[in-house]
Amino acid sequence: MEFSTSLIATFDPAKKIVVLTGAGISAESGVPTFRGEEGLWKQYRAEELATPHAFEANPKLVWEWYDWRRGIIGKAQPNPGHLAIAEMERLFPDFALITQNVDGLHRRAGNSKVIEIHGNLWDLRCVADGRVREDNRVPLPQIPPLCECGALLRPHVVWFGESLDQEDLTQAYRLIEECDLLLVVGTSAVVQPVASFPLMAKEGGAFVIEVNMDPTPLSPRVDASFQGKAGEILPALLEKLQGYWGKGGNS
Repeated sequence: MEFSTSLIATFDPAKKIVVLTGAGISAESGVPTFRGEEGLWKQYRAEELATPHAFEANPKLVWEWYDWRRGIIGKAQPNPGHLAIAEMERLFPDFALITQNVDGLHRRAGNSKVIEIHGNLWDLRCVADGRVREDNRVPLPQIPPLCECGALLRPHVVWFGESLDQEDLTQAYRLIEECDLLLVVGTSAVVQPVASFPLMAKEGGAFVIEVNMDPTPLSPRVDASFQGKAGEILPALLEKLQGYWGKGGNS
């Protein structure tokens, strides 16, 4: 993979750098999308189970599905793309990551400056008091799980029909509006409001780079687009960045 010197130079450590990731990067770790045919479980689709109404009607059924998902995702490991993004956080002082993924792989890879804008599958939230706690047990010992107060716990994720967390969304908008460079990885750029982030960044003067397996509606509108696996492209990009900025060459 070839990267021009001018492209590498846009990753200036003095600038605000944001990475935006979607399902594509997790798919390379073997995480299914849980949508369409590959996400079919006991004849149910995600759109039927990942809703407040479904949870209210049958929390045990919804939690059986999420316990199944957690079992699959728990076996997945961060891939070289995840690890490269984690290393970018260490390389660049003003760095932030926004992810649509709920699998927690970015945190496991080492990222700490991350907004999980759709939540995290490994966090459980009390429906009574809203408290959130991490629980990595697979399988869960009780379905549905209960809070110490006796109320139901639910997955701390954004379901169909729910709004994104306002604090996370506000922070994400601020990062996008202020960034100098946006790296978009593994997202189809069609689900709102995140689909608007790349164009918002570009309108604000940011340099926008896309990495995706296939062309997307965003591809013709970004400054640079690379087709291929994030697990191959991002480590190669990181190596160039470390050579240019991280090892004394131009830093």
